[in-house]
Amino acid sequence: MRTIGIISEYNPFHSGHRYQLEELRRTFGPDCAIVCAMSGNWVQRGDVAITDKWARAEMALHGGADLVIEIPTLWAAASAETFARGGISVLEATGLVDTLCFGSEAGDVGPLQAVVDCLDSPAWQKRLRHYLDKGLSFPAARHKATADLIGEQAECLRHPNNNLGIEYLRAMKDLGSTMEPYTIRREGAAHDDAADGDQSHVSASYLRAHFARRDPSPVTPYMRAEDEIEVRADPAFLTECERAILAKLRSMEPEEYAKLPDSGEGLSDRLYAAARQARTLEELYDLTKTKRYTHARIRRMVLWAFLGLTESDRPDSLPYLRVLGFTNRGQQLLKQMKSTASLPVIVKPAHADKLPPEARRIFQLEARSTGMYDLCRYFFEREPGKNEYTENPIRI
Repeated sequence: MRTIGIISEYNPFHSGHRYQLEELRRTFGPDCAIVCAMSGNWVQRGDVAITDKWARAEMALHGGADLVIEIPTLWAAASAETFARGGISVLEATGLVDTLCFGSEAGDVGPLQAVVDCLDSPAWQKRLRHYLDKGLSFPAARHKATADLIGEQAECLRHPNNNLGIEYLRAMKDLGSTMEPYTIRREGAAHDDAADGDQSHVSASYLRAHFARRDPSPVTPYMRAEDEIEVRADPAFLTECERAILAKLRSMEPEEYAKLPDSGEGLSDRLYAAARQARTLEELYDLTKTKRYTHARIRRMVLWAFLGLTESDRPDSLPYLRVLGFTNRGQQLLKQMKSTASLPVIVKPAHADKLPPEARRIFQLEARSTGMYDLCRYFFEREPGKNEYTENPIRI
């Protein structure tokens, strides 16, 4: 029986994600097990998840997943490279996953692997530095450097899911993973595409924008009705904490900005200056943005500042596996992980008390970040949010 791993955010879980899980069972058989490494309450684009990690884990389980394990914030709300490394590390640490599945525009691992081989060459590093020195953003410089070396095969870098797949393959290579990569062609709207919803599947961005507008029209068939109700009941938006974030930024000194991730090349100074002028988060991003700095990089720096995290907080490797939810088949996987897992497995919150000091420090940072998530909830005043120390995994 295959045990297949997926790296995900499910922000929120929608029909495109369900399609991927159904395709896996059609391809590998109904008895295959599916393990999802999923971002927690904070996501890779430098934003808050639309609903909390336990709710999103439950959506994934109803959609076909068997076991959902968290990618901690220090890896989840990070560059694509770090996000990929965190996700691969989670799946590898289970000791069970033999296949990595991801969606891609290419629908074929071959051209993605060709790019990976290029990116790991000394010639590529030289070309990359050439374009960065000319002031190009990292994505633009990476594409040009790759095209110089492998021509049209570099075109797959123009598509977001291809890019993530490439980073997954690079992380697998770097970590010595034995998982077999398998990709499914992405159907419907592109990743992070908030355009027209008249498609077989819409993007998660389209759905988040729909909920942010408080649009009352239903989003079926793109989401399960129960999942839509869950999101509408208490969505989270970073704008709910807008003034608090700006206040935090204005209270920080330049040397504190320099401790944020990806803060080099003068970006920390630029963000420091922008924070003293901006009246909204969007204005802050726009004031900081240049051709060289991407919006996502800036948003992540702002998010880490809000959460009180620094680059040095992230250790070289994951310290534990935090289980967010499981099915009956997932419970069997957890039993196997007692002998196969290479990291401590936290099923109940009390298990965190038994972690070694460094792992416990990371768990405490996660718990603090979960407390900050509470402040982003649209209906924050109704009742307290979920607590890292008391919330048990979802079981269906």
